[in-house]
Amino acid sequence: MTARLISILIMSAAAVACGSGGAAQDEPAASGEFPPMGVKTITLALKPIAQTSEFVATVRSLRSTTIQPQVEGFVTRIFVRSGDRVRAGQPLVQIDPDKQAAAVNSLESSRAAREADVAFTKQQLQRMQTLLEAGAVSRLELEQAEAAIKTAEAQLAAIDAQIRGNRVELQYYRVTAPTAGVVGDITIRVGDRVDQAKEITTIDDSSGLEAYIAVPLEEASRLKLGLPVELVDRDGTVTAKNQVTFIAPRADDATQSVLVKSLLRSAPASVRVLQYVRARIVWSTEQGLAVPIVAVSRVSGAYFCFVAEPQQNGFVAKQKPIQVGEVLGEEYVIRAGLKPGERVIVSGVQKLGDGTPVKPEA
Repeated sequence: MTARLISILIMSAAAVACGSGGAAQDEPAASGEFPPMGVKTITLALKPIAQTSEFVATVRSLRSTTIQPQVEGFVTRIFVRSGDRVRAGQPLVQIDPDKQAAAVNSLESSRAAREADVAFTKQQLQRMQTLLEAGAVSRLELEQAEAAIKTAEAQLAAIDAQIRGNRVELQYYRVTAPTAGVVGDITIRVGDRVDQAKEITTIDDSSGLEAYIAVPLEEASRLKLGLPVELVDRDGTVTAKNQVTFIAPRADDATQSVLVKSLLRSAPASVRVLQYVRARIVWSTEQGLAVPIVAVSRVSGAYFCFVAEPQQNGFVAKQKPIQVGEVLGEEYVIRAGLKPGERVIVSGVQKLGDGTPVKPEA
């Protein structure tokens, strides 16, 4: 009995010793801390920030011509295709000229008869002058012969004028380009009947383009000639810079806006007439702050970012509410909430919490 009791006491002491050893091994893990999280930061500094407003603009040509025929008839031939570049005077469309050519030929035939009348009346006048000198006719008959030749000459002149007019009109049956440029959409086909009201196509000269911008009345008071106008692509990248060259003196009563024009001395090669483009008017440039979009998070409609704040043993992430403005490229303009010199965290913000230890990296 005594041996058994001694054995139990020895086993109990061994168990207590093992339990104490396990607790001693687990204690450092329980009291240890996670290492600081490595993050990338940027140090805020004032820089020029453009105060802008963005609008949808329409590109128009300063030298855009609508081609309409000056005569009626059936189209027999089309010499160009949409998108062709043409020179001034180059043929575009041929309208059947047979009827007009026949009218010219008829007038020319009538002219031969009028010339014969003039020649005959001249002979009559000479005969009357000879007879008058011989006393065989009266002065009245001579005056009648003189009137007859004037009438014949007037009729000849009239038919000459008709022939010239019909020849000019005959030229209209071949429609030519009034200016150089690029042919637009051709709305007719061979065999179609056209008249003076029918639009055949357009010719646009891309060397003279303007951006038409409708600026709302609430912003019209800020307009002035010479303001920078930037064309931007779908990614917000500026593709061309120009200036305001025209401000309408009146507002459009239908849209309650003011028409602004910008002559595109600089424009991307891809810009086309009547194309819609994004145009940004730069009102002014002021010193301000901006942070990358990736550094900003949005929670319940509010915007936040993390800054690395120094502590005794390193840095911690501090979440700050901010007010953002417009987007410039890949940055938010900061209206409030940050100040120059602060180190904004720009990586791993989804894994951060307020007070998380961080280690800023270069």
